[in-house]
Amino acid sequence: MWSTLRELGSVVYLSTSDTWVITRYDEARATLADWQTFSSAAETVYGKEMGALLGATPLTTDPPLHDTLRGVLSARTAPRALKQLGEQVAAHADDLVAEAVEAGSIEAMEALCQRMPVDTVADLIGLPDEGREILLPGGERMLMTFGPHGDRYADGMPTVVEFADYIKNVTNRDVLKPDSWGTAILDAVDDGRIQPENAAPLMSSYLIAGMGTTVHTLGFYLNNLARNPEAWAALKADPSLIGSGFEESIRLDGPAQVLYRGTTREVELDGHVIPDGKRIIVSIGSANRDPRHYSDPDTFDIHRNPVDHLGLGYATHGCVGQGLARLEVRAVMSSLLRRVATITPTGEPELTHHIPGFSGITRLPITLTSE
Repeated sequence: MWSTLRELGSVVYLSTSDTWVITRYDEARATLADWQTFSSAAETVYGKEMGALLGATPLTTDPPLHDTLRGVLSARTAPRALKQLGEQVAAHADDLVAEAVEAGSIEAMEALCQRMPVDTVADLIGLPDEGREILLPGGERMLMTFGPHGDRYADGMPTVVEFADYIKNVTNRDVLKPDSWGTAILDAVDDGRIQPENAAPLMSSYLIAGMGTTVHTLGFYLNNLARNPEAWAALKADPSLIGSGFEESIRLDGPAQVLYRGTTREVELDGHVIPDGKRIIVSIGSANRDPRHYSDPDTFDIHRNPVDHLGLGYATHGCVGQGLARLEVRAVMSSLLRRVATITPTGEPELTHHIPGFSGITRLPITLTSE
């Protein structure tokens, strides 16, 4: 679908939904860079009712509120702070990989890709062990609130409500572990930096951003390596390519396929005039496969190192959790390289289809052959 729209033009109007789709790399990047014209503010993009449901988070606000909310945990997500987590994350990754290698044939999403990010982010937030089973399904169902509200949205609402209730209940010093990301959010409330009603949505946004996208980024990376043995061989020969493979996998198969914006004024983009107050779909999945920007864009090339991809957003709204995601993926891949000779697919991956604009893997059967 995206390739069809992309060849129609860089800006495509969908009359049935009165929505404009940005399909090509240059225009998508320019749109994401201009938050003043292409707003992320929830009410502008989704309307007043849905904006109230989503709350104020770094994903649903523009500066200056966006900067204030993002700044609450900026010290915790900075490179120096993440570096201090390196040994802890690497040890957990090694434990998981050791279990997987011993098993040999695994369902990789459950054995590796889900456990690593969920455990890491829940521990950092300071959540109790009890009740964590709602985190992944709840977080992924919350992503549906950003898309069109059809039958799948209605079917997923009970899980959304359960997740929202869980977040409200754990946004409490009596529940959260001391000196955690969660208590840092509550400190910001006490200091008057953010409003009390911002605490739970902010907690939710970090959980969603830190879990779901990393789960599926890791899944797609493993899938691409399993189906491209020459890439795995290159990685074995040169482990410094881990980072390049990470960027290439997100470019090719990033979980976030679209980002939503709303125009705050009439704007011309590549010769197209978009009126004020219109909903915009920035198709980053299409932009990341734009042959005008990337040669042979549908091929996984572990040597490409496309650090300019848009799979983690861009500019002001670049993914706040990307440093942690890179740390976790590097830890898992480093452990696999030390322990595993070959990665072989033992079945086709099952993809998720219930979240509009989101791409993920629900099952990934592979076999790991130990060194």
